[in-house]
Amino acid sequence: MSVKHALSRGLELGRSVFQLGLFKPAARVAAKFRGERLRLSPPTSTVQPQSFLPARYRFYRLSVSGLAARLQSGGFRRLVGGGSPRNRAVFLAFGVGLGLIEQQLEEDKRSAKRCQEIQTVFRKKKFQSPLKPFTSGYRLEDYVIGKQIGKGCNAAVYEAADPFAPSAENQKCSLVHLDQNDVEEKKNPGPLSFSTTSSFPFAMKMMWNIGAGSSSDAILRSMSMELVPSCPQALPKGQGVIALDGHFGTVPMRLTAHPNVIRVYRAFTADVPLLPGAQEEYPDVLPPRLNPMGLGSNRTLFLIMKNYPCTLRQHLEVCVPTWIQASLMLLQLLEGVDHLCRQGIAHRDLKSDNILLEFDCTGCPRLVITDFGCCLAEDFGLKLPFNSRHVNRGGNGCLMAPEVATAVPGPGVTIDYSKADAWAIGTIAYELFGQPNPFYGTQGLESRNFQERHLPPLPASVPADVQMVVKLLLRRNNQKRPSARVAANILHISLWGQRVLASLDRARMDKLLDWLLCQSALVLLNVRGPSRSSVEAELQRSFLSNIDLEDLRAAISFIMYGQEHWQSVNALY
Repeated sequence: MSVKHALSRGLELGRSVFQLGLFKPAARVAAKFRGERLRLSPPTSTVQPQSFLPARYRFYRLSVSGLAARLQSGGFRRLVGGGSPRNRAVFLAFGVGLGLIEQQLEEDKRSAKRCQEIQTVFRKKKFQSPLKPFTSGYRLEDYVIGKQIGKGCNAAVYEAADPFAPSAENQKCSLVHLDQNDVEEKKNPGPLSFSTTSSFPFAMKMMWNIGAGSSSDAILRSMSMELVPSCPQALPKGQGVIALDGHFGTVPMRLTAHPNVIRVYRAFTADVPLLPGAQEEYPDVLPPRLNPMGLGSNRTLFLIMKNYPCTLRQHLEVCVPTWIQASLMLLQLLEGVDHLCRQGIAHRDLKSDNILLEFDCTGCPRLVITDFGCCLAEDFGLKLPFNSRHVNRGGNGCLMAPEVATAVPGPGVTIDYSKADAWAIGTIAYELFGQPNPFYGTQGLESRNFQERHLPPLPASVPADVQMVVKLLLRRNNQKRPSARVAANILHISLWGQRVLASLDRARMDKLLDWLLCQSALVLLNVRGPSRSSVEAELQRSFLSNIDLEDLRAAISFIMYGQEHWQSVNALY
């Protein structure tokens, strides 16, 4: 090996630490050299080097820059004093490489500080609920109930509205309001359409209570997970209903507001009424006073939420989104899941039926995640102790992540849900882009034993970066699967940062951070083009309020890997 070649290899050694994403391991090595723990901020304490180190390792006490200078000077001395040319060149080049590490550390400090400044700006203004202020009451009699709009395995959902002064002929129907037009539509059904929610702006979810008793205390304890997305004023105080906080051994966490997560505005217990369609569609869960053969209790839990026109499944049955709309919808789901993960909550039942949809003023779909009855929201975070098969692993086994579906119970076994919801989003992505979900049906794949090469291709019209995100989300190994945050970052940069991608370097983030500053200015100034929607503005605000240097670097690495992969594939054909 020539001296020139050895020198170039030594320099490349220092650069590759960052180009290959080995920043943290290199930082630990550097920390060993200087005998203290590495921090991005100035260290508050210094750990003294251990006494058993021999005297020849005294340079370990130096900083990275000091070590680099020592190695470089040693290289020059060896160059003068003789020795193998190859060893002298590598010794000198490694010292130069450590100098590059010190330079990169300083750049990372500046980049991390810039990211934190952007975060701070966009986190000051929290998301405001679309129905604030909400002043309706905590009793069933405070609402007018319309037709049934949904039914699941544990609840029925009805339209609801604020109380109004009924006319004389309709005084007996002040609780349950039947629209005669709906009766006519049932007699003469037309094409599937989604009616406006202006007359009934709220949705009332009536839980089915079997076995929880009729006391408010027991009902709230049994159905507490439904209250995870509730606002602070959802439960009444001092009005006969006991609030959850401080009254139960296991209190579920509460979610803060987010544009892609449902919000529960009111929650109360009341006697089960005989609502439209109850005798025909769910007679078994009615109490005996309404159905002698019913198994339900007299009282149950009612939740008041915003009324959305349809579910994602209903929308996709009558409409095939464009690739840009589907990409924005996928991005919204990733932002919603990231919001859950940041607060230690796993949904565990994501599917198109549990995603609601509305449209902004430009016709862009806005999605919200709903139905938290199967969620994991305990103090132990996103890891669930799995010591028995009786432990609930979540709903919808078809879209259960491989690490969850293949878990075997035993002492000390835990299931990691940190990326399970992101895997489910990857399966739903097929539906967004007009394809059947590959994990549904008798001939569908099974998450327990499927192979990634068996995944069907997405339409050719879907951009390569978006296809890459879907493939990454469906990786069997959750250690190789990106988090919802990293996957969302890839889509954000792919959708709005194509210009900066062309000249972006994996190690240097200057150009990307300059682009982030420009995006921040545009969002703060509320600059909208002719095709700009409020959904896009919400997405960009969510992105900028959660940017992190390591997550950005991971996203860039995935993008560059994807570009190299697609270029190699295209070269073959």
